[in-house]
Amino acid sequence: MPHKFNANRRDKIPKERHRVTNWPGHNEGLRRRGDLTVWLSEDAIALWSAPRRTTRDGQPRYSDLGIEMCLTLGLVFKQAPRQTQGLMRCIASLLGVEIAVPNFSALSHRSNGVSLRTKPSSKSDKRVQLVVDSTGLKIFGEVDWLEEKHKNRAKRKNWRKLHLGLDLVSGEIGCSDLTTDDIGDPTTLPDLLDQVDGPVDRFLADAAHDGCSTRELLVERFGTIVKIAIPPPKNATLRPNAALHPTAARLQNSVRDSRRESSVVSGRHEQTHTPVYKTRNWPAYNEALKRRGSLTIWFDPEMIWDAVPTGKRGRQQTYNDTAI
Repeated sequence: MPHKFNANRRDKIPKERHRVTNWPGHNEGLRRRGDLTVWLSEDAIALWSAPRRTTRDGQPRYSDLGIEMCLTLGLVFKQAPRQTQGLMRCIASLLGVEIAVPNFSALSHRSNGVSLRTKPSSKSDKRVQLVVDSTGLKIFGEVDWLEEKHKNRAKRKNWRKLHLGLDLVSGEIGCSDLTTDDIGDPTTLPDLLDQVDGPVDRFLADAAHDGCSTRELLVERFGTIVKIAIPPPKNATLRPNAALHPTAARLQNSVRDSRRESSVVSGRHEQTHTPVYKTRNWPAYNEALKRRGSLTIWFDPEMIWDAVPTGKRGRQQTYNDTAI
């Protein structure tokens, strides 16, 4: 951020404090955050098994719905495939549902080619505030292994650039595009705007989108009512008719003044190699990983839950110390 260098001289805006007026509702809302409610509908159980294939090759055992549900639970609870299998097996036993739980090998193989159901986009006339930015993605493969083995750096590295458009109001990603690293941000902007259904009230982007072509494209798509907030780049120059637009010149001067040169010191650290342990008993190892995702809760029948009366004056305890 260009304004972080002037943080000491800027005005500090205190964070707004909200006082709780409805304490019973506030406490009940906090209690509901700890509720664990899992159920399987009859339609999901009916579609759990995959339909029989009419062509040659092996028959699938689990449907895409079952694989998607197991992978979703694994992402929510941050579990590996083996722990996800144990968690799903425990949930099926607690619910008393007779379903075939996919093993960790099936989850790993099917996660690559599973077809996820996309949420239908709701078309509305409400204007959105669109923020567009891009980030670089590196492709990992055998090149990285060869670099580590032969201790040399590859001459060419494969990179991809991911362009995203986010709605500030709803927080949803409205448009996306994946290109090579030699494609500029203004070039992919028309394709991103084609994916936006509703009108845009405000457009925000970084200095890479600055230019007359970007502003003309936004005005052509969404009209003159759209508010464009794009800071000029560091090497931007004023137009010959900049005197007719003093706001642009003032904005450019303020952005240039706020940017300071910063030196980045990078050092190369030696990589420490951790010891490698070989697993010999794979069945026991897999079963131990599956048990990590199991959820088993029980109560001892002999445990005293209520507090014992003390026989003294004053307020008596309701719960025992063991229960607390």
